[in-house]
Amino acid sequence: MSTFMAKPADIQRKWYIVDAANKPLGRTAVRVADLLRGKGKPEFTPHVDCGDHVVVINADKAVLTGKKLEKKFYRRHTGYIGGLKEVKYATLMATRPELAVELAVKGMIPDTTIGRKALTRLHIYAGEDYAQKAQKPEKLEF
Repeated sequence: MSTFMAKPADIQRKWYIVDAANKPLGRTAVRVADLLRGKGKPEFTPHVDCGDHVVVINADKAVLTGKKLEKKFYRRHTGYIGGLKEVKYATLMATRPELAVELAVKGMIPDTTIGRKALTRLHIYAGEDYAQKAQKPEKLEF
């Protein structure tokens, strides 16, 4: 018996919707990253993009446990000398909660072409409304 290898043409992509309200940000990100990679599918193959489309709603209501709001920072560098920019997660969650969720998911996806392609299937919204209603996404509870 040989090992099953999925082919890109055989992949059936579904649409899922994940509600991040009152759920820890990291646990939501883990679930979303697994869906984007397709890890829960029986036909998962590591070198083939098997993932699904994921819509995350209520990103502004995601919860950071402990003292992460005060102690955790989002850091980036402009590329110039002394160009380190820091933003506390309390500010980030108040102004751009979509970015906080995206960064959490991006850290759990591999830094490869498959990972970059998977992140294009991620759609994040701060509130209840989302633009992908025509795709009839399946609501996930966890």
